[in-house]
Amino acid sequence: MTARLVVLASGNGTNLQAIIDACDATINTVQQLDAQVVGVVSNKHEAFALNRAECHKVETAVVAAKPHETRPQYDARLAQIVGAWQPHIIVLAGFMRVLSNSFLSQFPNQVINIHPALPGQLPGVHAIERAFTEFVQGSRRETGVMVHFVPDEGVDNGPVIAQQIVPIHVADTLSSLEARVHATEHTLVIHALQQLITQQKAPTS
Repeated sequence: MTARLVVLASGNGTNLQAIIDACDATINTVQQLDAQVVGVVSNKHEAFALNRAECHKVETAVVAAKPHETRPQYDARLAQIVGAWQPHIIVLAGFMRVLSNSFLSQFPNQVINIHPALPGQLPGVHAIERAFTEFVQGSRRETGVMVHFVPDEGVDNGPVIAQQIVPIHVADTLSSLEARVHATEHTLVIHALQQLITQQKAPTS
């Protein structure tokens, strides 16, 4: 059974593109990722991730926050839209909202997040910039990427599925570090999805 993926993204959507490409790619006639992106959601109308999805004929939805709407109210609306696609896995790929239990409780053990830092380090936004600043200050020599489950409202602290160290080189600029971290994200999320899809297909005793 091909895994059904829904991707939530707020920005450029390069991780989304990597996932779509892996779903489309074959290696020695074997599909690289036995999955299909069945829906893409953004909280921003201008997110380029929506254009990427439309280019591949993937259904999209914009779920923008309404005035005076609470987080649980927003997340309940979001869950209804995402649930209509019947996803096996939901990927947060640069989705710039912290999801509440109003959403997460509808999809237990199905929501994963890509974070550009190692477990327990640099939670929240601007992780790459913060890592580079610490490098310049002499307090850091490496950063990394992790893909983790999102079981609750904690920020970037769920159970880790996959992780990879990204060294910071003396000649690095912020731009070169960002490029290397993003390239690592693209490969690591595919590895994590392959692992999850294989586990879902494994027979239970």
